[in-house]
Amino acid sequence: MIDPQTVMANLAELREAIARAVEDNERASTDVALIAVSKTMPAEAIRPALEAGQRLFGENYVQEAKAKWPALREAFPDVELHLIGPLQSNKAREAVELFDVIHTLDRTSLAASLAKEIQRSGRHPRLLVQVNTGEEPQKGGVAPGAVDAFLAECRETHGLAVSGLMCIPPAEDPPSAHFGLLAAIARRHALPVLSMGMSADYPAAIQMGATHVRVGSAIFGARQMRG
Repeated sequence: MIDPQTVMANLAELREAIARAVEDNERASTDVALIAVSKTMPAEAIRPALEAGQRLFGENYVQEAKAKWPALREAFPDVELHLIGPLQSNKAREAVELFDVIHTLDRTSLAASLAKEIQRSGRHPRLLVQVNTGEEPQKGGVAPGAVDAFLAECRETHGLAVSGLMCIPPAEDPPSAHFGLLAAIARRHALPVLSMGMSADYPAAIQMGATHVRVGSAIFGARQMRG
């Protein structure tokens, strides 16, 4: 188990590094938000980050988040929870109930399910379209060339408000070209939110215009295995 003091020290160090990257790129300190990726981490590992003032957290799985976050949110009600992993359409109801931001809208069936649950529940999580910038077959996300049509369908057919875009560049590629592509698509559609950049490449993402970086291992250490 990672030591609470280590989590707090890691978080402080990361915040300083993000602040430096923001300043180096002549961006405002309020331009970039840190999403602490707490997937696979137990509640007792997350609590020190909460106590250090971190309020944005990212989870990959609806069921895992449902198991640990309701109790943490009672103690820290101003938490903002982000779903950053793939979402099955049959989990749309739980996702809309639990998450404040969903980063992985990437297909028509999911858009329809989310629209239905948003209308039913009256909750309106912010929605980001995941773009598969490397067009990798094993990854979720809309191909770059299909984003325009997909955004139009989300808005016109399903009545969804899309706030921004998210991407995960291919591991073997230099990330900046992928971040630049995502930023260009977002500019074309006047989308304000750009979720891009992780532990290894967030400085490049900040340089290319990220508004949200998703960092886990630099805070919590190596990921716990799901069992």
